[in-house]
Amino acid sequence: MEEFDVAIVGYGPAGATLAHLLAQCGLKTLVLERETAAYHLPRAVHFDAEVMRVFQWIGIAEAMEPQTARHPGMRFVDGAGKLLLDWPRPQGVGPQGWRANYRFHQPDLEKLLRDTLQARPEVTVRTRCDVFFVEDQGAQVELRYEDMSCGQIRRIAAKYVVGCDGARSLIRRYIDTGMEDYGFHERWLVVDVILNKDKPELGDHSIQYCVPERPMTYVRGPGLRRRWEITLRPDEDSAGIARPERVWELLSDWLSPGEAALERTAVYVFHSLVAHDWRRGRLILAGDACHQTPPFMGQGMCAGIRDVANLYWKLALICQGKVTDAAAEALLDSYESERKPNAREYIQTAVRLGGLINTCGTETALRAALPGRDGTARMQSIAPPLGPGLGQGAGAGRLFGQPRLADGTLMDAAFPHQWVVVAEAALAAAVVLPDGVALLTPATAPDAAEHLASLATRAVVLRPDRHTFGAADTPEELQALVALILPNPIPLSEPEMV
Repeated sequence: MEEFDVAIVGYGPAGATLAHLLAQCGLKTLVLERETAAYHLPRAVHFDAEVMRVFQWIGIAEAMEPQTARHPGMRFVDGAGKLLLDWPRPQGVGPQGWRANYRFHQPDLEKLLRDTLQARPEVTVRTRCDVFFVEDQGAQVELRYEDMSCGQIRRIAAKYVVGCDGARSLIRRYIDTGMEDYGFHERWLVVDVILNKDKPELGDHSIQYCVPERPMTYVRGPGLRRRWEITLRPDEDSAGIARPERVWELLSDWLSPGEAALERTAVYVFHSLVAHDWRRGRLILAGDACHQTPPFMGQGMCAGIRDVANLYWKLALICQGKVTDAAAEALLDSYESERKPNAREYIQTAVRLGGLINTCGTETALRAALPGRDGTARMQSIAPPLGPGLGQGAGAGRLFGQPRLADGTLMDAAFPHQWVVVAEAALAAAVVLPDGVALLTPATAPDAAEHLASLATRAVVLRPDRHTFGAADTPEELQALVALILPNPIPLSEPEMV
């Protein structure tokens, strides 16, 4: 029976990204996917700087960026087009080393993820493989699947299995967990079109049409791609409303059939759910398998990428035998305890935005929904910290920015997958660091002081996922944090991050 360090069930963006990260750490990884090829039509359309930073780690960011569209922000308007709420997004390179937000075409991303994964010998990808049996045997997990290309039943063993297998996750069923429900379950028609030529009056902003009788969302994609998401009324038939003639009727305020081609129409039920349990023994969930969100924050795929960024280095430490069994359990427990509150907060914010879109058809209603704000109030960016886990003290769990070294190299490219101490020079000079822990000071990274100031601290210890392990203001505090760093950093087989 073949043996692997990690078996990933599901080959979407989260599963493919996890495979890249584990391969960079030298883990023998298997990906099993039921479908023959990646889905060829649009699905997710947004990711943020935190996700692009992960794509930087796996070496696809520079190739992906030209395939994206800029995202100036989101506007909420009433039925007459009056601006109710403005949510601008920062432009230019931000603290993560990338633009704050990106609009993209998911098939472009999936092709890039899959094409580049072929160059990683640590990863075996098998498509047309239908997993039907999962058994946690204590020391390993046995999987059985049907190779649908030939009808053969095959067996493999893995130290851990990660279910990146979507909302209908088989691995979640084997974990046998229910879902926390935050009360949003609505049918929406999603319409993707390709314009025949540019239509500038549609604009680059995402638009939320707060019309109680028919809430809608407009999203600009890359190139000539555009999307509308349209709520369905209770008495409307899902099949009937997706017919082309009905779709063009709904889009008539913006487009005529001669101006664009319908690429895809589909009715979705948007949910707001979080799994009670993200792990049982050696079975772990990530992505839509453990959380589902309404689309109003654009964080569905982002949450899955955050999951695997939190998980990969913990699995690597364990599979490489660098921690004790007790420490391994604590590491795996920290995955859910850290990620679940973060994912939950994004989902609850999306639910609130969905309620705003559905009910606030006037400026008066908007004022009631947002006390103390005027009709053009600017919503602040939401960036919740991690939940309790491995961090130490009040400064733990925050995503740290990405300083540039004096030669212009981004921190993560210089020190991939390592623990990093970023500190003022006086603190750094007084601290002894373990071998393999990187050090940045304002002398080696001129903007390091600016990043420290954003967290109002003099020093931070950063985990491989670039969240703060802790913050310190004295040499004694910093040395105490350094003493708690987990075993030496994970070695990369290839320093290809860009």
